[in-house]
Amino acid sequence: MRFEECVDAFIRYLQANRGLSENTLKAYRGDVEACLALFVRRGVTDLNEITLDDLRSWMAAESRHHARSSMARKTVAVRGFFAWCYGHGLVRTNQAATLMTPSIPDTLPAVLTEVQARQLMDKADSEAVNHGDGVGDNDGDNAGDMDDGGDGGLRGTHAEHLRNAAILELLYATGIRVAELVSLDMNDVDFTNRTVRVTGKGNKQRVVPFGVPAMRALRAWVDDGRPDIAADDSADALFLGARGRRVNQRVAREVVHRMARDAGVPDISPHALRHSAATHMLDGGADLREVQELLGHASLKTTQRYTHVSIEQLKSRYAQAFPRA
Repeated sequence: MRFEECVDAFIRYLQANRGLSENTLKAYRGDVEACLALFVRRGVTDLNEITLDDLRSWMAAESRHHARSSMARKTVAVRGFFAWCYGHGLVRTNQAATLMTPSIPDTLPAVLTEVQARQLMDKADSEAVNHGDGVGDNDGDNAGDMDDGGDGGLRGTHAEHLRNAAILELLYATGIRVAELVSLDMNDVDFTNRTVRVTGKGNKQRVVPFGVPAMRALRAWVDDGRPDIAADDSADALFLGARGRRVNQRVAREVVHRMARDAGVPDISPHALRHSAATHMLDGGADLREVQELLGHASLKTTQRYTHVSIEQLKSRYAQAFPRA
């Protein structure tokens, strides 16, 4: 079997048996193909010719251009590929069985304080209210730069401000990932129970509650903003870009960065807003298991990182407030 056929079969196996997302499958395919391409350039024509030392040399070459977190994923993908090949009789031994995953520094996630988060939400909400005349201050300036889910002709309009406020409020209220946000459909939102049905990694679904401020922002967008730009191909997408198509992740990230700048808070990403939501929930007394469920973490260990953030903030406040700190 040719290398390309092996990779195709491996990806089909993952898709059928592991329930991985399309993004993860795409990343794994790219990782394995890049690894095998290196050996092809070295004249390798048979998977059995590849040794553990060869794989370690591949890791050394790749690590010069990629972060440890990326190398960890690449290693997992390649190790999984050779394990699959061994299980299907395509190689005589599993050369990658002892290939070690690079250790990733246990850095604490960046978060906003509760005051900063409130300042950010207030800024988004005030812009949505203050731009209620429907007149855009930059409408159409970037029309030539629009892609399917882009924002070119929407910039500065009342609809944009309503949408941006809803995006920020929902991200912070629920702690969902930006990929989960942009994939939401209208029928995923339950205004009566104030919950949203989210499809996370591995196509696993969970129901996440949101508060009154997020409900108001969402209702304003759905009732007064979305109808202004909805098009025939909007389908059931909750958040739309300038052409009325589903908004993309790039636009959602730009919304968060731009609003953080306008609100005068530290520059953050949507994922940092997720970190902030988790930390503030724990600070408010939420149970670790509850936060794990809300965030869609497969492992409690991932959620436990946020307890470290809370402890660090507590130590910082203690050092400032206690005379014998």
